[in-house]
Amino acid sequence: MTLHSPVAADSGAIFPAQALADFGAAYPDRPAKLSHNMAGHPLLTLDALAALAERMPATSVEYNLGKLPLGVKPEETPSNGLTLGETIRTIESNGSWAVLKNVERDDAYGALLDGALAELEPTVRDKTGPMLHREAFIFLSSPGSVTPFHMDPEHNILLQIMGVKTMTVFPARDEQLVPAQKSEDFHGGGHRNLVWQDGFKARGMAVRLEPGDAIHVPVKAPHFVENGPTVSVSLSVTWRSERSVAEGELHSFNALLRRRGLPTGKVSNRPERQGLRRFAYRFMRKLGA
Repeated sequence: MTLHSPVAADSGAIFPAQALADFGAAYPDRPAKLSHNMAGHPLLTLDALAALAERMPATSVEYNLGKLPLGVKPEETPSNGLTLGETIRTIESNGSWAVLKNVERDDAYGALLDGALAELEPTVRDKTGPMLHREAFIFLSSPGSVTPFHMDPEHNILLQIMGVKTMTVFPARDEQLVPAQKSEDFHGGGHRNLVWQDGFKARGMAVRLEPGDAIHVPVKAPHFVENGPTVSVSLSVTWRSERSVAEGELHSFNALLRRRGLPTGKVSNRPERQGLRRFAYRFMRKLGA
């Protein structure tokens, strides 16, 4: 694949040197506001994204009305009544939200992901080992749209391409925000949305994102997003690590133990080091326990 040079980039870099330094200081456990040079890229215009969406499989797209409560239940998320192509081409006025998943399967967009992650990889490899399961997602939202309170299983950097939004990020591993059983359900295939309480808001860090801004979101750090007065387009580049895989295994092990009425264990801040418990989980899973 050949990487398209970012339109506004200096010397072809996607992340300026200061952004890479800030990422290195924050990764993997703290959120951090960064900058990038991808705003204005021709592959990230609305027309280009509508064309991409129309050639993607239905399983790789998700879209719905965008003005939602912060704590909406997944089964209560309303449809907008449009096709995906119509949703993207008229997103300025249709009050919708959409995500294109795994866009790296398209060669041109895969090249964008490869270029971004190549710049981050030295820091990532040093701190959490090889980048695993590398993926890219594109988010589009109408003016005033809200992405409800939720968490994601990947290491993530969100690059703001068009429009303005505010992302409010909360600490990861806070069981008042994400109870242990919610983590266990999540790693067993449960939905990403979380139960919202108004008292949570003061505990978050609100970050305003304009074109050229980015934010590092740690694994499973709860967050919600409020779009500004214009259409928003964001590119999310993500990866897994031994640490994120280990955390998933340990929560799944706790779920298995809980179902059998057995004591669960603590998932540490360095779950990749909990080798004995990970081995026990894998052994029990092989036995069909």
